[in-house]
Amino acid sequence: MIPENVRKVFTDNLWFLATCGDGPNVVPVGFKCVTDDGKFAVGALLLETTLENIKANSRVAIAAANPLTAEAYQVKGTAELVTEGPVYEHYANLAEETYRGAHPVRCVVIVTPEKLIVASPNDDNKRELPL
Repeated sequence: MIPENVRKVFTDNLWFLATCGDGPNVVPVGFKCVTDDGKFAVGALLLETTLENIKANSRVAIAAANPLTAEAYQVKGTAELVTEGPVYEHYANLAEETYRGAHPVRCVVIVTPEKLIVASPNDDNKRELPL
């Protein structure tokens, strides 16, 4: 499970989602959450390159940092694209409320974490935490 302090950093801050296709790609994402079962969900609106990369290579990384404390973490895992179910419906409704149809959700990227790594600039940097 994701430790509560790590969950807070991901919940309270912007994420950066990294993928690799023909080359590396990283994008900030704001429609996101850590699910109750410890997965990471991203509502995909304008992520064309990201989605194409995931279709070709499901390995991804997500990073988040608290800019005031420099507490930072990276998750590495496997992504799947979901187009139905409660998480999809949540982001579809949120996109509709926020953008009034201008940017509908394409899918939800669900990341199953395989590694959780400290990215803070301190003695724990690069330390892998248990999931």
